[in-house]
Amino acid sequence: MRRLSAFVLAAMLGFGPALAQTTGSINQARAQAPKPAPRPTTSAGFDGFLKTLWPLAQARGISRKTFDLAFQGVVPDPSIVALTRKQSEFVAPIWSYLNSAVGGARISRGRDMLAAHAGVLAQAESRYGVPKEIILGIWGMETNYGSFKGDKDVIRSLATLASIRYRGDFFRDELLTALELIEKGYVERSELRGSWAGAMGHTQFMPSSYLKYAVDWTGNGHADIWNSSSDAIASTANYLRSHGWVPGLPWGMEVTLPDGFDHRLDKASFAAFRAAGLRRTDGRPLPSSGEGRLFYPAGHTGPVMLLTANFDVIKSYNSSDAYALAVGHLADRIMGRPAIQADWPVKAARLDMAGTKDLQRRLKALGLYDHDADGRVGTGTREAVRRYQISVGEIADGYPTPALLARMRAGR
Repeated sequence: MRRLSAFVLAAMLGFGPALAQTTGSINQARAQAPKPAPRPTTSAGFDGFLKTLWPLAQARGISRKTFDLAFQGVVPDPSIVALTRKQSEFVAPIWSYLNSAVGGARISRGRDMLAAHAGVLAQAESRYGVPKEIILGIWGMETNYGSFKGDKDVIRSLATLASIRYRGDFFRDELLTALELIEKGYVERSELRGSWAGAMGHTQFMPSSYLKYAVDWTGNGHADIWNSSSDAIASTANYLRSHGWVPGLPWGMEVTLPDGFDHRLDKASFAAFRAAGLRRTDGRPLPSSGEGRLFYPAGHTGPVMLLTANFDVIKSYNSSDAYALAVGHLADRIMGRPAIQADWPVKAARLDMAGTKDLQRRLKALGLYDHDADGRVGTGTREAVRRYQISVGEIADGYPTPALLARMRAGR
């Protein structure tokens, strides 16, 4: 059985935004909330789209020869249009995602990859400062270490998404970049295979990420992220370093809070957290310098994580908190570090997507939330919930619950 990519897994479990950098993750600022379901593009409509695309391609230096070669025989992919319409009624709990994403097989295979690619991983870590286990964590999450890299025609996928203006102009811009890759001779037209969202290779780079961060580690004149694991490893490290990875700083750690902890303490220096009584659950000391922020992935009754700036670097790859947590946790497990210790609140009531949208609308009416009410819990929603909790004297864990929504509805 082939393993699902992080992109597909997140979409199936209802985590969003499901579209990632993957790589080249879709940036939250550019990935707008889902709009009404797009209508399939007709042949005439697709031809019209290509006519409007040509002047834009020409302005990017794309020749007519390359343009015609790229779209020869290309028609919209109806299966992709159907995928854009899928939206979970109920967002799966984060522990379900982690159980699926960081299973035993993925951990053991990661350790096998650590041994098999020890040389290039060590060299990439030395050059870019990104730990080998983080590279493996992303590789494992994206394609199960190259087991399934996607078999769709990337030009067709991107053209389909661009023609229905799914996520605004994002896919149109990625399509133009893919054409640029062909024009400049960086890739052959036939090489452009990947996911239905246009992500490519071992670690699922979008065309724009390939253009900016792909590395020809083997020195053969071609950054082959599809077939060369060495090129893919180095490219992933280059991507993370270019997005601000801080060498020597962990991505985060599970912590235990002391009795009577003031949950209003959210972001502070490690020294301040140490003074407040926080301890790592694995018994190791907190970093000697720098700062972190607390993250309650399932509320204050579940595990508590102390995150660093490197967690946000992982989120530049895929902006989902669940994804970044899975990458970091998988990396830890590959290196033999312990699993998350605290119990997950598996029996606690949770909000469905409709309830989350209602909560977001109410937070917005209070001036605490300035994003779309999309039913998905991200950093903006958590911060708004936290601010509301502080205002009404509740534990400020940033986690939305049915009880919190009931309180808001009652005007208490």
